[in-house]
Amino acid sequence: MKVLIVNKNEIKAAITMQQCIEVMEDLFVQLEEGIANNPLRKAMLLPKNSGGLLSMMPGYNSQNNIMGIKTVSVYPENAKIGLESHQGTVTLFDSKNGIPLAIMDASQITSIRTAAVSAVATKALANKNSKVLAIIGSGVQAISHIEAMNEILDLDEIRVWSRNKKNVEIFIKNQIKKYSIPFIHAHSISDALKNADVVCTTTSSNEPIIFSNHIERGMHINAVGSSAKNAREFDGNAMKLSKLYVDKIESTLNESGDFLLAKKEGIIDDKHILGTIGEVLINNKNGRESKSDITLFKSLGLAIEDIATAFYIYEKYKNNNKGHWVEFC
Repeated sequence: MKVLIVNKNEIKAAITMQQCIEVMEDLFVQLEEGIANNPLRKAMLLPKNSGGLLSMMPGYNSQNNIMGIKTVSVYPENAKIGLESHQGTVTLFDSKNGIPLAIMDASQITSIRTAAVSAVATKALANKNSKVLAIIGSGVQAISHIEAMNEILDLDEIRVWSRNKKNVEIFIKNQIKKYSIPFIHAHSISDALKNADVVCTTTSSNEPIIFSNHIERGMHINAVGSSAKNAREFDGNAMKLSKLYVDKIESTLNESGDFLLAKKEGIIDDKHILGTIGEVLINNKNGRESKSDITLFKSLGLAIEDIATAFYIYEKYKNNNKGHWVEFC
């Protein structure tokens, strides 16, 4: 039996952002149809002095006879030593017999599929002809979100804000080599969000950095950075002003600090969640109803998104008879 081993560069070579967006659109429909299943994640917190955790996230897709698990370590302070905060693997299994099929780098899959999911949400919820993009953060997800938003929007301007001004300068210097779009170094979150059409928050902040006075009518927001129940990028009043959509309601009710902390404060309740992106795609729930709506997609990240992306890559290498196949047993 041979198992496909796929590293970061091989993932980049196997799937484009547009292809990943299409895979995610199909997946969200499959979730609503009960074809795909995504249980809640399990996490093991490490001692406080390590500052990390190990998260284990399974998923299953009956249509493709695939199951898998994403195992990822999260070390928020890794940027200080030149490492990515999220590292791990995505392992695919044949659900008919349990045979392992592939092991892939999780960080690269996470990078592309997270941004692709935000693109799906933006297509579903943002005002048409959105032109101004604000990126909050200057890390890996900021890079991939610019790629994803550029794929679906005809952008006139991209603004970038991060706490570290030097990082933003380096970030913009690198990005202007890829895109013929004006980049602006925003020196405050207010400057970044003023008259912005689409906002992507991609920080590792544990405390709110986006407040109600920052957001404006007509804006669509992809809230990406926080995926833990005790961390948030948005204060409660900012959440209250927004029409909230999510990737999976069960996950939001159990894992989203942006939602749960606002709920704990009594500012919103469970009814504030208007639906999932999948429900909007299949027209079971309304999305944006007016140009002045403020829509917010809370992205927690689902293992089934990683598994669907990994399966696409697996099929591509299998059908092309390429890739690194290793005798496993």
